[in-house]
Amino acid sequence: MKAIGYVRVSTDRQAEQGVSLEAQEAKIRAMATVQSAELLDVIVDGGESAKSLNRPGLQRLLELINAGKVEAVIVAKLDRLTRSVKDLCGLLELFEKRKVALVSVAESLDTGSAAGRLVITIMAAVSQWEREAIGERTRDALRHKRGKGERVGNIEFGYRLAVDGVHVEPDPAEQAALAAIRKLRLGGHSLRAVAGALNTSGHRTRRGTEWRLESVVRAINQDVAKVQRSY
Repeated sequence: MKAIGYVRVSTDRQAEQGVSLEAQEAKIRAMATVQSAELLDVIVDGGESAKSLNRPGLQRLLELINAGKVEAVIVAKLDRLTRSVKDLCGLLELFEKRKVALVSVAESLDTGSAAGRLVITIMAAVSQWEREAIGERTRDALRHKRGKGERVGNIEFGYRLAVDGVHVEPDPAEQAALAAIRKLRLGGHSLRAVAGALNTSGHRTRRGTEWRLESVVRAINQDVAKVQRSY
């Protein structure tokens, strides 16, 4: 059986150090020996995210698969290949179409069997669910903090950090500038005209500089985002 190994790390630093890459390759070579597979190559993606399939090494791997030069792909761990259930399903369909087995060392999985394909899909689905659940909990926590008037990330234009260092409060000067922006925009003024009017009126940005089109757009976007979050 002709096999190709695939290894990936997500940061350039990890790629430079090579530790994780070497560990993955060692596991792949050991698995190839166990399966009596001829390991043709180990393809490396250094400093590449698993959020998409648009990676140089992975694209090369797919080309080899489509060319019929591979019978098996071995990875040290499933998330080295992809973290997306959708992408995994697409890859599994391609592998099945080309009669290529996917072998994952850490999960002891081999899609050469129907049971292996079922288990690997379920595991990926559970993994994605866990990440999405964590994301939801994080968003809920941030929403709760905003609801209590606490600072979350960068402070939007129109507000400043309160003396307690935790909460935010309206900044009178910036609120006045926002009120002027809203009034001018409702009056049909262009963004450049708004910037000019603000400068003429003596309003300044948070950095103390004159208003430009870009700073007006940024202030408007932050103002709209805050209003939307309040609903």
